[in-house]
Amino acid sequence: MPSPLPLTLVIGLAAGFFSGQFGIGGGLVTTPALRLLLGAPELIAVGTPLPVIIPTALAGAWSYFRRGLADVRLGVTMGVVGGAFAVAGALGASRVGGRIVLLVTAVLIGFLAIDMLRLALRPRHTGREVADGDTRSRSLAWVAALGAVAGLSSGFLGLGGGFVIVPALTRFFAFPVKRAIGTSLVAVSILAIPGSVSHFLLGNVDVALALVLALGVVPGAMLGSRVTAMAREKSVRVGFALMLLATGALLGITEAGLL
Repeated sequence: MPSPLPLTLVIGLAAGFFSGQFGIGGGLVTTPALRLLLGAPELIAVGTPLPVIIPTALAGAWSYFRRGLADVRLGVTMGVVGGAFAVAGALGASRVGGRIVLLVTAVLIGFLAIDMLRLALRPRHTGREVADGDTRSRSLAWVAALGAVAGLSSGFLGLGGGFVIVPALTRFFAFPVKRAIGTSLVAVSILAIPGSVSHFLLGNVDVALALVLALGVVPGAMLGSRVTAMAREKSVRVGFALMLLATGALLGITEAGLL
């Protein structure tokens, strides 16, 4: 699929930046951008971002880990469990078709954006919520369940799974948002691998396009993680929610044929 090289590089850079800043793996930027800006077919827009997510998430995860902002044990557990479910998600995406996948993506992104914005504007976690969150973080069942949902979403929607993990860690595990982002990037860097392989075998990955995108994602991820590490907690939460809301609205309007 032919694409303008400079625009593709800019998309990669933006995807890396938002991945490092918000722990989303970059798919929330690349999937809508490939569809809206480059006119990629639906399933190519879903499958191509996944291999690009891997170096993006690794670069961001390393940056957060160096600052002590990543729970590696939780991240690896979620990534390993989620990897198996990502394969099932990829198979499901090819079965239902790209248009349905992108419409589901838009609705889910919008829901998560509203929920995250509400959490950002409410008071901090109470002592009881923090205690409950600590209990869940030590429970293999809770961690594995979150990894499974993230993996299934990653394979089906091509978004890496971070958009599920970050809100879940802040809401149910009482994680500070920066630690949730760093932990999410650890998980995403693992669970994106089997999803990428599955989509490639299904013919949903444009390898040339993925390579061009990859040139911009690593420096973007390093920059994004540095910005978040220096930012106020509430500002990061609100920024994440607003970015999700705008992306979901634009993608939904486009796929519904209203734009």
